[in-house]
Amino acid sequence: MDHDYLEKLKQTHPTLRLLAADNAPLIISFLFRVFVQPNRRSLPQGDLTTSLDDYLFHLREIHGEAKYPKTARQYLEDWAGGKTPVLRKYYTDNSDEPEFDLTPATEKAVEWLQSLEPRQFVGTESRLLTVFELLREIVRKTQQDPAQRIAELERQKAELDGEIEKIRSGVIEPYDPTRIKERFFQVEETARRLLSDFRQVEYNFRGLDRQTRERIAVSDKAKGALLDEIFREQDVIWDSDQGKSFRAFWEFLMSAPRQTELAELLEAVYALDEVQSLTPDRFLAGIKFALLDAGEKVYRTNNRLVEQLRKYLDDQAYLENRRIMDLVRGIEKQAVVVKDAPPGERAFVGLDDLKPALDLVMTRSLFVPPKKPQIEDLALSAGESDVDIQILYRQSYVDEAQLRAQIRQALQVRSQISLRQLVDEFPVRKGLAEILTYLNLADKDDKALVNADETESLTVTTETGRIRQIELPKVIFTR
Repeated sequence: MDHDYLEKLKQTHPTLRLLAADNAPLIISFLFRVFVQPNRRSLPQGDLTTSLDDYLFHLREIHGEAKYPKTARQYLEDWAGGKTPVLRKYYTDNSDEPEFDLTPATEKAVEWLQSLEPRQFVGTESRLLTVFELLREIVRKTQQDPAQRIAELERQKAELDGEIEKIRSGVIEPYDPTRIKERFFQVEETARRLLSDFRQVEYNFRGLDRQTRERIAVSDKAKGALLDEIFREQDVIWDSDQGKSFRAFWEFLMSAPRQTELAELLEAVYALDEVQSLTPDRFLAGIKFALLDAGEKVYRTNNRLVEQLRKYLDDQAYLENRRIMDLVRGIEKQAVVVKDAPPGERAFVGLDDLKPALDLVMTRSLFVPPKKPQIEDLALSAGESDVDIQILYRQSYVDEAQLRAQIRQALQVRSQISLRQLVDEFPVRKGLAEILTYLNLADKDDKALVNADETESLTVTTETGRIRQIELPKVIFTR
């Protein structure tokens, strides 16, 4: 935890970058409303865009239109792009509409901010008892001496017998309201953390899937050797501590008696007067379905890996169309190379025509002269034109680089500027051509916004000294 490490962590860790972002209140509050609070694992792009549109409309009514100038679709693309995205954009197998999900870093940011909220009280007894119980369980389950294990079980049996005798004699020591509330808060907090941890587990399995696809794309090994290596690493993942823990969790949760017991316990806890006085939400009541959904998503991620291997085994085109597969393999290798540094230009690759243009010699017909040609004998005379041809030599050149530099200079002291303000600060010298160049720059710039619903008027002086009034859509350049 030295200074340089923390400085680097601040610049590179996605959770800290999210907390330090300019639009962090918008990002975190919206994602909390649509993902964390209702316990949704993913949302399609259409539903998420509609929800963000409504949320932006609400915020703009309070803070003004200039607070968040971009559209909902532009914000979602910004949040899902870049080196440290806060949303994961992906496509499912049965839909051509993308879906969005929180990244583990975003989940950690929301969880940390929730921990800052003031609580009714901080329970210490339940946590201390949990520490003791875990330590006892570790010692008890790792004890190799049979005599000591039997002695420990005899001690537990004596404690149970003593408690039974107290109850038979009419002495019952129930929890007081404070202890009930304390343990309920601890159960709720543990359940929320468990759900948030599943995004990290899914992220780890998704990383294995991505590494496998990349290895298949760039490997030159024989098919048998490559599959043996992949399956060996997959067994290592499932036999790791995380894999064993997840598999034990899933077997425990899929047990019908355990599900019935969980439902009965939750029903009994919510029926307590002390718990009802807290007016809790129904988060714990639906925890079983939330855990099943989260665990199923992890398994679906692993199943995609198995499906990828099955397709690889069934790929007969690899042998039948060697040339095609070599071309595809080259594209895949190049994609892996440039995945972390995509080209900045919009047009970075070109495709040939989809079908060949056939022009056979034998399909051309021979020349056939007309049967009755008509030839007129007219005397040609030179005429004079009244068009001013000097206009062709008075063309003006608009320097895009200079206009782009003016935009950057204006954005150094502000976060955004409209085209009208920009023209007031840097007067137009090339007439309408300069305005058209500004519009062309806005169309090429992903950070610029062209709002067709609003218009603005510009007063432009042409090179000949004439003053023109131009009505055009509102254009906003952002930093």
